[in-house]
Amino acid sequence: MIGFLKPVEDQMRTHFPSDTHPNRVIERTILERLKPGATVLDIGCGRTAPNLSQLIGKAEKLYGIDVVDFTIDDPRMQLFANDVRDMKDIPSNSVDLAYSRAVMEHLEEPERAYAEIARVLKPGGVYVFTTPSIYDYGSIAALLIPNRFHAKIVSATEGRAGEDVFPTVFGSNSRRAITRHAAQVRLGVDHFAYIGQYPSYLVFNRVLFWLGSIYQKVIEKFALTQPLQGWIFCTLKKPLP
Repeated sequence: MIGFLKPVEDQMRTHFPSDTHPNRVIERTILERLKPGATVLDIGCGRTAPNLSQLIGKAEKLYGIDVVDFTIDDPRMQLFANDVRDMKDIPSNSVDLAYSRAVMEHLEEPERAYAEIARVLKPGGVYVFTTPSIYDYGSIAALLIPNRFHAKIVSATEGRAGEDVFPTVFGSNSRRAITRHAAQVRLGVDHFAYIGQYPSYLVFNRVLFWLGSIYQKVIEKFALTQPLQGWIFCTLKKPLP
C-alpha cells in the first residue's frame, strides 16, 4: 500500500478502482438484467432522478419514486411522490426490474416495503439493491449516535447536503433480516454478497483514511469478516406462477 502521507485522492485511486465501487456494481447489474421493452422502477430516485435518466431509451417505461420534491420534469420518465411502503401510483405486477441504492436502511416497518415490492414486480421480476451492512463500523456509529446529529456529521465528513441525509433505522441490513422479510412475501434471494468501498467517513484525514483502507483490505479477504464490510448487495426475485 502507498504511504499514509499521500493525499486521499491518490490512496483512493490506488487501492479502490472506480469500477469496484458499490454504485458501479449495481449499475452494471441493472444493465445486465435490463431487457428490451422492460418497465423499470427506481426506488428513491432523488430530486433529479439522475440514475433513472441514464436508462432513457433502454427501457419501455421508467418509473421513479421518492419522498423528496422533484426538480425535474421529463416526459420520458414518470416520477411519483410515493413512499416505497405505499407505492400507490405503481400498478401491481407491472415492473420487470426495480432497484434502490441506500434506501432500505431508512425504513421503519421494512416488511411493508417488501410487500409493496412483491406487489409491483411482475412474476420473474427482480429487485436489485444496495444497503449498508449492520455490522459495518459506520452503521454501528449511526446506531449509537442520535439521528439528529447525523446530518452535521455526514456533511462534515462527506460533504453531502444535510437535506439529503435521512434518519437511519437498519431494519433490513443483514442476511438474516433480508432473507426473513423476503420469505414473508415469497420473494427469493437470487444473489447476496457483502461488498466494500473506500472508507468514505474518513476522507477528511489522510492518516485515518490510510488506516481505514488497511482495515477494508483485511476484512474483505476472509469469509468470517466479510459481513463487516460497508455494503450489502442483493437481488430478490419474484417467482413465476
